[in-house]
Amino acid sequence: MTIYIDPPTWPGHGRLWSHLVSDVSYEELHTFAAGLGVPRRAFERDHYDIPDERYADVVAAGAVEVSSREVVRLLYAAGLRRPKGRYPSPGSRSS
Repeated sequence: MTIYIDPPTWPGHGRLWSHLVSDVSYEELHTFAAGLGVPRRAFERDHYDIPDERYADVVAAGAVEVSSREVVRLLYAAGLRRPKGRYPSPGSRSS
């Protein structure tokens, strides 16, 4: 199992955020996130949003640090990319 995280450089709600992704399945991603206590509501289309203060914990738990560009490449290569606007919110479909 390999989970990936990009640097916390994405601004929102007065914080910086990282994206946590899997290159295998959403199930793998949900399992990893749940093990860290990351709430399911942090899942958006194809990734979890992780606040900068949790970044070190997520890396210590085994997430591999990659660039934001690499996160997108990994999602596309795995067939897991869900671009904004093409899919309903996670609560309205099975994720």
